[in-house]
Amino acid sequence: MARIPALDVIKARQRANAAEWEYRSLRYERDLSRSAVTRLLVEQAELGGWELSRTRIAPDGTRSVLLRRKVIRVVRTA
Repeated sequence: MARIPALDVIKARQRANAAEWEYRSLRYERDLSRSAVTRLLVEQAELGGWELSRTRIAPDGTRSVLLRRKVIRVVRTA
């Protein structure tokens, strides 16, 4: 079995950690209930492949939500 040089292992880890992300920012007004916002975010996750990156509740009660999803690049093989 051939040994993998340490430099190749480091490069492989860097490629794995260098994922490209697409971001979407959403804002929900304070009059929406917590369960309504949850339903909306679940719908985004299930149908669009988004995951929750960050949430922030402003002093006026509006919710700012940052969603992200991984960008998958297709490499041509031939």
